[in-house]
Order: sequence, then C-alpha cells, then structure tokens
Amino acid sequence: MAQAFQDLNVWQRAMEMTVCIYGLTRTFPKDEQYGLTPQLRRASVSVASNIAEGRGRGTDGEFRQFLNIAQGSTYEVQTQLLVAKRLKIGDVAMLQSAEALCIETSKMLGAFIQSLKG
Repeated sequence: MAQAFQDLNVWQRAMEMTVCIYGLTRTFPKDEQYGLTPQLRRASVSVASNIAEGRGRGTDGEFRQFLNIAQGSTYEVQTQLLVAKRLKIGDVAMLQSAEALCIETSKMLGAFIQSLKG
C-alpha cells in the first residue's frame, strides 16, 4: 500500500512551514492585509496541498508533476519572504524561521523528485 501523504516527511515539513508563515503574517502591518499576507499564505498552503494531491494520483509521473508544482510554490514563498525582508515588515526571528523552513522544504522536494525519476 502506498504511503499516506501525512506520513511523508516533506509534507510534514511543508505543514510546519505553513504554520510558521501564518504566524509570521500575523505580525505584518494591517496595510498588508490584502497584499503580501494572503499571497504568502496561499503559496505556502499550496506546497503541502500539492504534495497531498499528487500522492493521491495514480502514477509516479503524476506525483512528480504535483511535486514540481509544490517546488515552484516554495520558490514563490521564498521570493515573497525576501520582499517582506527588504520592506522590513514582520517579526525578524519569525521571518528567519519561515525562510529556513522554506529552504529545507524546497531541498527535500528536490531530493524526493529525483528519487522518483529512478
């Protein structure tokens, strides 16, 4: 039987990243309520969601496709975190934690994608 998506380490790390992003965006100024906040949240949720959806697909090829989409979303999150950093918005320690989790998730996805090419 295929491993449940909840058991995948990369999905677990993506979930940690998303929770961290939600905490971080709570520290953003109110004027980001319709700007960076929802974009960051959507992009971070997309990572774990695409891992889960891909896991539910029938083939490794389809799974890889969704993992690649998740990988793209990690780059989107990284970019948005860099924007926040340059604008000096949000809690600095939380921003650093979110960046670290995003980079780690991205690396894990890359390794996982490579392992499925095998």
